[in-house]
Amino acid sequence: MGDDVQRSMFTTHDRAEALAVLEKVYAVRGTHQPSTDDVSVSVSTAGTGPVALERVRWQGAPAGGVGEHPGVLRVGQVLGGAVRVTSGRDTLACRGPFLLPRQPYTSLWEDLDVLTLSLDAAVVQDEARNLFASDVLRLEFRGAGPVTPALGRYWAGLIAHVGRDLLPREEVMSNPLLRAEMTRSLVTALLHVFPNSFLEHLQDPAPAPQPGSGGVRRAVAFIDASLGEPIGLAEIAAAARMSPRGLQAAFRREKGTTPLEYLRAARLEAAHADLVAADPTTGVSVAAIAAGWGFAHPGRFAAAYRNHYGQAPSTTLRS
Repeated sequence: MGDDVQRSMFTTHDRAEALAVLEKVYAVRGTHQPSTDDVSVSVSTAGTGPVALERVRWQGAPAGGVGEHPGVLRVGQVLGGAVRVTSGRDTLACRGPFLLPRQPYTSLWEDLDVLTLSLDAAVVQDEARNLFASDVLRLEFRGAGPVTPALGRYWAGLIAHVGRDLLPREEVMSNPLLRAEMTRSLVTALLHVFPNSFLEHLQDPAPAPQPGSGGVRRAVAFIDASLGEPIGLAEIAAAARMSPRGLQAAFRREKGTTPLEYLRAARLEAAHADLVAADPTTGVSVAAIAAGWGFAHPGRFAAAYRNHYGQAPSTTLRS
């Protein structure tokens, strides 16, 4: 996929057409439907870059098939009906959120309404290596369910935000900074919500502290010069000539914060400066200024702004 959001919507009552679309979207092969009863099926997708959000509503007779998508990490959440996934000796009666197996699996579903979020597995692997500062970290997921129920609720809320506030909004998805922040948030959440080797390695003793002052200064200079660019921890650490873990430790020691928290605070300050300088009679909006600095959710931006500046961003704009 390119930078623009690719969307599709398909609805049918034809069993063969429905199964063909599932094979295309989910790489489900060998699909079968033992009954000849009518079905009503709708499949909608929206994706950009390494991210895709899919929703399938299947009403009618039960069906099933064999799935395998080694290049994709896909998390599902059942909104209605039922689906059962079997891989090897493990069978999951899935509700959500659940991570689909990377190896071949069989699935059976009935009257199903399911929402899935797909991420390019290579992008997730690269981010895990960047965050851990290891070129040899092999990312392997150890289970289908979230590490804790609270993390499962966090994931469900994040996907709802992506589907409601980000992917449908052209003005958000046309902004490279917001697209990069969305992808980074989803990858980071995936790495922390579902059990995997990255989380296991985080439990290893931290490396000996590295000298930080010069690296922290380089990191701050890079952040300040790159506020409008889609940068993350890996890019900041590279500019600082430190490992991500070493930079995080040095940042906490010297500034009492993390590089990404510093980045968000600097972007908030830049948004504040734009609000102060803006002329509201020209039609400029708080949401547009916030989006320009990587804040896609107007409510969250307003809360962070009020907490820092003691007033609503709309008040600053009008003053």
